[in-house]
Amino acid sequence: MAALRIRQVRLHKKLSLRKLAELAQVSPGLISQVERGLTQPSLDTLRQIARALDTPLFSLLDDNVEQVAVVRQNERMSIQSASGVQYQRVSPGFGSIEMLAGFLPPGGSSVGQRWSHPAEECVLVTEGQLLVDVGDDQHCLQTGDSCYFNSSLPHAYRNPYDTDVRFIVAITPPSY
Repeated sequence: MAALRIRQVRLHKKLSLRKLAELAQVSPGLISQVERGLTQPSLDTLRQIARALDTPLFSLLDDNVEQVAVVRQNERMSIQSASGVQYQRVSPGFGSIEMLAGFLPPGGSSVGQRWSHPAEECVLVTEGQLLVDVGDDQHCLQTGDSCYFNSSLPHAYRNPYDTDVRFIVAITPPSY
């Protein structure tokens, strides 16, 4: 469904395929292949495209917009990155807050390099330990601990520990 939504948002914003590729720092051929459903973009590429479109990442994956929604556990939209993080969208994908259930295996990270975006985040560890890198600081969170920060600061979630970690992230406004 990402193919349809990327094209819809691009056309709504009156962007050419080449302009979107330039803004997202990817090739026009890649955008074309993604829009035609010929390839699945990586999480990092989706983030770049979402940022270029000024659109929340998960909104590119679903075009079903409702005013009230129940998100069943077995129907959650999922995404995984090469760096190890797995996210399931807990929120329905509309409104002013995005909720994600995250999972990191030992050695996993949310991103290759810290990144920033215009939002606020609060992360709650539900199982295990999570290292939260924000700006120049690192915060080790245990089960039940939470950390709030301004997402405009470069940040990343990491699991340098020997066990899996599960966490919930709230992001407002929904971001990339």
